[in-house]
Amino acid sequence: MITSQMTDSQLAQEVAAERRDLAELLSSLPARSWDSPTLCAGWRVRELVAHVTMPFRYSAARFVTELVRSGGRFNAMADRCARRDGAAPASEMLAALRDNATNPWTPPGGGLPGALTHDMIHGLDAVVPLGIDRRVPQGRLRIVLESVSGPQALRHFGTDLGGIELRADDLDWSFGSGQVLAGQAQDLALVVCGRKLPPGRLHGEQAPRFTQA
Repeated sequence: MITSQMTDSQLAQEVAAERRDLAELLSSLPARSWDSPTLCAGWRVRELVAHVTMPFRYSAARFVTELVRSGGRFNAMADRCARRDGAAPASEMLAALRDNATNPWTPPGGGLPGALTHDMIHGLDAVVPLGIDRRVPQGRLRIVLESVSGPQALRHFGTDLGGIELRADDLDWSFGSGQVLAGQAQDLALVVCGRKLPPGRLHGEQAPRFTQA
C-alpha cells in the first residue's frame, strides 16, 4: 500500500482502525501492566498512553501554555505532562483513546501518515516489552515504513543507520545499504525511530547496536 495512492479518507480510516486496535489491546492488560516499562526511556505504559492521548485532551491554547512553561522545549513539556497525566485512572485514558479514533489531529508536518506512525510506534513501544505478539496489519505497516524512511522522519529521529541495510524477514521491504540488519518489519520501524529492542528480535552483525543490554 503506497501512501501516494491513497486518499485522505482511506488514510483516516487506517488511523482510526489503529487507535481502536490499540485501545482494545490496552483494555485487556492486567492492572499491573500499566506500571510496566516501555521502549520510551523513563515512561511506563501509563505515561506513554497519556502522551498518545495528549493531542485529544489538550486544546491549542493549553498546548501553548504547557510549552511556554517548559521554555519552548517540546520534549521536556511532553515528558512533564505525561508524568502528570499518567496518574489518571487507566479507564480515563482508554476512553480518551477510544473516543478519539476519528480525531483529525496530525503531528506538525506529518499529515495522516504521521498520525498513524505516532500511534503505531507508541503502541509497539508499550506491547513489545510486555512480550505481547501484536502483528500490525501489513497494509497499515507499509504506510508507516514509508513514513519513517522519508527524509523528514530520518532527520527528526536522527538514528545513525550509516552502512546498514534494514531488511524485513516477514515482508518484501528493505532500506539503506551495507551490512544487513534483519527482523520483523515492525521491529525495523522501531529501529528507525531510535528504539533499542529486547534481545533476540534482530539479526546480523549490527544487531547489538540496536538491542537492549
